[in-house]
Amino acid sequence: MTATAGRRAALVGLGAVAATEVVLIHLGRTHGSTRAERALALPGDELVADPHVITDHAVTIDAPPAAVWPWLVQVGWHRGGWYTARWVDRLLFPANRASAEAIIPELQHLAIGDLVPDGPPEAECAFVVEQLRPAECLVLRSTSHVPPPWRAHVHIDWSWAFVLRRERGGAATRFHVRSRWRSSPWWFAAAVHLTIVPADLVMSRDMLHGVARRAEGWRAPATAGLR
Repeated sequence: MTATAGRRAALVGLGAVAATEVVLIHLGRTHGSTRAERALALPGDELVADPHVITDHAVTIDAPPAAVWPWLVQVGWHRGGWYTARWVDRLLFPANRASAEAIIPELQHLAIGDLVPDGPPEAECAFVVEQLRPAECLVLRSTSHVPPPWRAHVHIDWSWAFVLRRERGGAATRFHVRSRWRSSPWWFAAAVHLTIVPADLVMSRDMLHGVARRAEGWRAPATAGLR
């Protein structure tokens, strides 16, 4: 291969990688959601002003919001989990337990201000419950999703809204998940955009379908609410 042909092949390869990254970032921000849904104002939008990243993912669940809500209220590390596939947990988060396949009564009481852990205690990583309306919305927020040794120099503010909308007269649910991120310094913000957003395609899609499968298959009555 000549030098010119080698450079051309390298440029084609780089172009393919760049195009793939653009597609993954787009899907990581929008998969499953409609243009109209992405334009909606949702609970929790006010928590992170001027975000660097906004992602919206959604799925329609063939079950009413009251059947979806108990699965959301028990999320968290070594609680109900995040309803991602077991291979995803083993690959990315090996310390995670398998996500719950049943509604856990002792985890059905969540209140504003409660902590929802997202890792072992030594990680000091958790969400704070900012808003909670049973069978309507759960809004979490974190400023702790960076390794403890980095926290003097790297900052993140992340809101995560889980919104349930009634469809088909209440027989079905539109489950809409939105995240809003603001981070610093610039290189960390860039890294979030280039790596976390594509990864969100896998994690959020898996969570949406994991919740849908459980809610559609669970027929026992369950309730959850404020303490």
